[in-house]
Order: sequence, then structure tokens, then C-alpha cells
Amino acid sequence: MSNKQLQASTDLFIRQFKWPRTVAVASVIAMCIFCIGVSWPDRTVPLPPGPRPAHKSSGSLPQGFSGLTHLLHWPLTPGDGGDLLASTSPQTSTYHLRSPAQTSYALGGYLEAILIARDHQGRPKAHGGDLFRAQLLGPDLKAGVPGDVTDLENGTYLLTLPLLWAGQAQVQVRLIHSSEAVRVLRGIWRDQWATVDFTGYFRGPTGYEETVTCNVNPLLIGEEEGTCHYRDEDSGELWFCARPPTLPCDSLVGHSSGRYWNVTTPHEEALLARNVTNKTLPQGIPPIWVAQENNRSLALKPVDLHATYHAGPLMAVDTARAIVLHWRAHGWPLRSLRTPVAALHSVVRELGGLAGGPHTVVVLSLGAHFTTFPPSIFVQRLAGVRAAVAALLAREPRTLVVIKLANTGYKSVYGSDWFTLQVNRLLRAAFADLRVAFVDAWEMTSSLALPDSIHPGRCVVRNEVDFLLSHVCPT
Repeated sequence: MSNKQLQASTDLFIRQFKWPRTVAVASVIAMCIFCIGVSWPDRTVPLPPGPRPAHKSSGSLPQGFSGLTHLLHWPLTPGDGGDLLASTSPQTSTYHLRSPAQTSYALGGYLEAILIARDHQGRPKAHGGDLFRAQLLGPDLKAGVPGDVTDLENGTYLLTLPLLWAGQAQVQVRLIHSSEAVRVLRGIWRDQWATVDFTGYFRGPTGYEETVTCNVNPLLIGEEEGTCHYRDEDSGELWFCARPPTLPCDSLVGHSSGRYWNVTTPHEEALLARNVTNKTLPQGIPPIWVAQENNRSLALKPVDLHATYHAGPLMAVDTARAIVLHWRAHGWPLRSLRTPVAALHSVVRELGGLAGGPHTVVVLSLGAHFTTFPPSIFVQRLAGVRAAVAALLAREPRTLVVIKLANTGYKSVYGSDWFTLQVNRLLRAAFADLRVAFVDAWEMTSSLALPDSIHPGRCVVRNEVDFLLSHVCPT
């Protein structure tokens, strides 16, 4: 597929659907289904050895969703990756303005730059596939905006950055992963059935408990026979646990994360090492000045870093404004501390139980817990959720459904930004033809001069909440 074809297909899927809503906040009942947030282990801590299943993923997708595979296109990296010095280096890669520098730039325009990827010996790369992120920062306003990075697949990249505020602006570019590291991540994501496992807790009538290994495939728990099967009757998804020694399958009462498997070789670890991951390139463009014309301004007010948000309970009620908010954790696979199985919910079933209407807002946060599985597992979940959302909107079109995209965060084989980027592509595509809105957490967390975190700080959360409310009550 050519760059133009890919861009055209991507443009089709990245539309944000917005429509006028005149409902005041005071009359909204919010129904939220969010992923529970659990950190992945720091990669500086040695991981315990774990099994590496022989069975590989077929990569097959549910019927009707196979057309989404083109969204996972990524330029291939030639060679065997054996020479670490030939991998892309953040120290030697450079970027410069595409056109001669100007005294000032017009508000609302774009700044374009050319990035040249080089290896650790300073040699220009002849192929693409690197994961770069570009930002335009406004230190005076504490503003920032992500730039678009177009891979020309010849070792050069086009950076396009919108000029959204008047005053000083500075370009910053980071190498998140070299193309050689992306090849490792892509191989793990597509070929391994999983990179983690889970623990199931079974309890007998006397309180006696037995624990076993659970996962999305019975081969991952070392048992082809003698397994407990759990089927979500609403979505058709399956979950498997090894059969406990004495207790029956229906005595499963608890669930938690298990082990993180060792799925990389020492050479692959070197390609993903901290000294070459998420590193800022040397400054290639001096600060620019954006001129404001006719009192025109596209910039927001400076961000309050003093805003306070607190994690809420499973249900919150505001009687003065007639708001009821429900929070639900999604079902398997969920990386968490020990959690009652009864507290895990089928998103499809929850959506099926909603009447909907102009006073109902549904917020879905999907993706973060699926980066440890091949894309087919996530697409299967998407297929069920999409069908449920379509049914909800069909019976009550005035329901507001908001999809929160996954944000930037970890840079490991379990939760890399490269994985997140693919998850977001699939999310956009799955809901592209439905009347839903998106909260683009990826852009929010890749635009400001803040450290990446899988659990963003108050500044980002405030932007997410404000953007959500702009859909709830745009007037």
C-alpha cells in the first residue's frame, strides 16, 4: 500500500463525530465504563522467568473486521538487526526547516521540517519504520501541540506542526523507538499469544482456596485438557483457567495479574534499552515567533497546574445537579490486584442493559490492557463492543457515546507507545461509521512538556474532563 493510499484510508477513520447537544449538565446521568488502571513493572527490575508458549498466534481477526489489518501497516526493517550500531540513534539523527527560516510565522499556519534518521555511526538510514514524536511547545503559555510525522520510508520524515498560538514556539523531537526496536515489538505482538498470565482463585464452601493459572487460550496455561472454560454469553469471548486440583470450575471467586513473561533476548533488550528509547534529538530548529494578526488567537488560556482531581467511588451522586455516575471495570483480561470476579463486568452486557436517551452519557476507555496480546484479541473485544454501541444508538440515537483513546506511557514490551498507536488506529476504525465522539488522550499526552506516564497527571486529566464536557454541553 502506498503512502497516499494509507493516508487516505487513515483520514477516513480519524474523523471525530460531533453534534449539537442542548442538554445542561444538571440533567445528565453519566454511565461510564473505564479500564481499571494498573502499572506495569519497571523494566529495571529483573522479571521472573516464565514460560514461552510454543503455540503462535494465527493473527486472524473476527469476520467483518479483517479489513482493519491495513491500519497496522508499518514499514518493514531490512536485515537481521544483528548490528546494534546500525540501529537508529537519537544522538546523530537531525532535523531542519523544510523552507528557509522566516522572521515570523502566521497564526493558524503550519511549520514543516525534514528529519533525517541516522545510525550510531552517523550514517543516514535508507529505510523508515522509526517511531518519532514531534511537539511544538509554547513555554510562556505552558502550551503544546503534537506534530504529524509522515514516514517517507527512505530514512527521512516530514514533520508538520500547527501554529495555534501567538508568541514563541519551540520544536522538540523524540525518538521513541528505532525501527529495529519496532521490529522486535511487532514480532512479539503478532507472534506471541500473550506476554503475561493471570491467577484465578477458587474457594470451597469451607473457605478453602486453590489458585491456578488463567489466560485467553488454554495452551497458555499448560493444559490442553482439564481446563475450566468461561464464555461471555453476550460477546462470545472465552476465558480459560487450569482446573483446580479439587474444587469445581464454578467456584472461581477471584482474579488477579500473574507473571510477566520474559519474551526478549539480550540483543533485543539492547535495542529497547533506556539509553536509546524515548530520547530527545539535538535541537535542530531555533525558537520561532508566531505573529498574531487582527487580535486573532487560537490559543487556550495557560493551564492551571493547581487543579485538583480525586479518584471517585464506583458510584457518585450529585443531587443538586441530578447527576448519577456509575463506574465499571471491564472483564478479562484485566491486569489488577486480586479482584472479586463478581466485580468484573462485560462491557457488552452493560451496554445492552442501557435504555439510553438524551440524558445518558456513556464513556468507554478501551485498549490499555490489550497490549500484552496479539491484535486479534483486541479486535474480538472491539467487535462485541461496537455491535453493542450500534444497537444502543439504534434504539436511542440521542445517547452520547464517547470513546477515550489510549494515552502514551510505558516503553516496554508490555506497554510500548508503538502498541498504543496500533490500538488507537483500531479504535478509530471500529467506530468510524458510528455517531460517537473521541477524547484523544494520545494527543493530549504527547503534546505537553511533561514526562510520559500511563497514569497521566492532573494537567492532562483536566484537559480530558474539559474535552468530555464540551461534548456533553457544547453551549
